[in-house]
Amino acid sequence: MDNNERMIWLGDKILPVNEAKINVLSPTSQFGLNVFEGIRCYWSDNDKQLYAFRLDDHIKRLQQSIKLMRINSKYSAENLKNALIDTIKANNYKEDIAVRQTVFVDGVGGTWNSTEPVNMFVAPISKHFTPIEQKKGLKCQISSWERISDRNLSPRAKVGANYINSRMAYIEATQNGYDTALLLNNHGKVSEGPGSCFFMIRNNQLITPPITASILESITRDTIIKIAKEQFGLEVIERDIDRTELYICDEAFLCGSAMEITHITNIDGYMVGDGKLGEITHKLSGFYYLIITGQNIQYQSWLTPIY
Repeated sequence: MDNNERMIWLGDKILPVNEAKINVLSPTSQFGLNVFEGIRCYWSDNDKQLYAFRLDDHIKRLQQSIKLMRINSKYSAENLKNALIDTIKANNYKEDIAVRQTVFVDGVGGTWNSTEPVNMFVAPISKHFTPIEQKKGLKCQISSWERISDRNLSPRAKVGANYINSRMAYIEATQNGYDTALLLNNHGKVSEGPGSCFFMIRNNQLITPPITASILESITRDTIIKIAKEQFGLEVIERDIDRTELYICDEAFLCGSAMEITHITNIDGYMVGDGKLGEITHKLSGFYYLIITGQNIQYQSWLTPIY
């Protein structure tokens, strides 16, 4: 499908993307006053079905973001879910897609502290799964920018304005010749990457920063923790991570709905492991793919069929 011809949901209507407009003076336009989710859906050739991955968990987190930002939303969980499903059906997608679902403060003449009027858009777009074997791996730089914290702008809420923090880190890293960044929190411990959570493997232990380390409470992170324990018997440790630990770890990867699972080959010029895709990361990514495409019935409760 031509992305310029797709249909999106805006203001209780499904309409062509080029007809979906908001006022430039709305608080979402002026101040980034919006909360959102990025939801992945994967096509199963075997089932001839499109599955939304952990949709109910995404809806729950979206509602939590709405609450934290004190947005006076009119949308129930059922409204949010139906809007997403109806928009995908209107486009008749039969392929892997990513869906941005955003609740925002609309209107003209509002301010940064407005709580209403509230509007929403749902915008799906084609985005195919890339097997980890086809990824070249990431070169990461420890950012000079500090990760936002619960003391200033909580990373627990997926707020549009929060992502300027990730933008600064990402642009700094790419201009310095890296693929992406890793941010440290206000205690100098490893937090996360831009829009993605961090894992490393040391001595066959899977280690990740705790949710109190200025990270998003990531749904993909939770997925990996569960399958690592239940399917591979890995010891999973959630703890603070020092910067120098990164330079001596055996494997490392970033994960998220957009990132999926992508291995890290280099941090600040230090080679991670042998500089190639690690065995544990490879296994986790392969099993993740079986889940999201409906090939593992043990985790089918995480899948919402669209059709």
